[in-house]
Amino acid sequence: MQKLRAPGIYRRVSTPAMLLAAAMVSTMTMAQLPDENADGWSLRKETDNIRVFTVDQPASSFQAFKAEAVLDVPIENLMAVMVNPQSCMEWVHNCSESYAFGDGSFQDRYAYSVNDMPWPVTDRDYVIRIRTHGNKSDGEIVMDLNAIPDQREEEGDYVRVDKSDTLYRFIPEGDQTRMIWVQHTNPNGAIPGWLVNTLLVDIPIRSIEQLERVARWDRYQNHELVYDDGGRLKDVAPKSQSGDD
Repeated sequence: MQKLRAPGIYRRVSTPAMLLAAAMVSTMTMAQLPDENADGWSLRKETDNIRVFTVDQPASSFQAFKAEAVLDVPIENLMAVMVNPQSCMEWVHNCSESYAFGDGSFQDRYAYSVNDMPWPVTDRDYVIRIRTHGNKSDGEIVMDLNAIPDQREEEGDYVRVDKSDTLYRFIPEGDQTRMIWVQHTNPNGAIPGWLVNTLLVDIPIRSIEQLERVARWDRYQNHELVYDDGGRLKDVAPKSQSGDD
């Protein structure tokens, strides 16, 4: 997840060849996340406003998790956080570095991040494609994050995560927002499944609690969702800078 340079500013992929290469990489690496509404999810922990479930994944020793929460902040605040260049370090537990790279847009962009792992496990880094889409008719916003490890050279100090898929779903409910977070990651390298599976519960809870706090910061107030003429979400911008297009 995400040092994206500046909120609301993204560069588009410059050539058809680059677009084709990115699409091929995404197709080869993206795995199928478990259905958030399917049977089989086991409730692992519940707080006042967050529930975390896990489910086994075929041919993997690492479970997938699903977190469901109702956050006491409007969806505009949350999306202002999500497009912030350094938001990963602000709210995702153990995210120690993040930045954007390459060309992209609000709807389709690329990011690099580093996650701290408990000693003596080597820290992991991620190269991620982030796709965002929403529709004005229902107000729901979905973000898909998929690992594309070969899109960037490996760093010597980290183990590159080659399989990771995440879905964020944000559903407006008045001044509150329902959030659904589904994720499955294979952290690569010599790390036991039981260790990763023990972290699956606390990471989304601590992250979502922090996200709710961060979304109340002054810098994330007074934003609005910007739609095109077809009602498709195209940006999140400060109200004074959104324009009329």
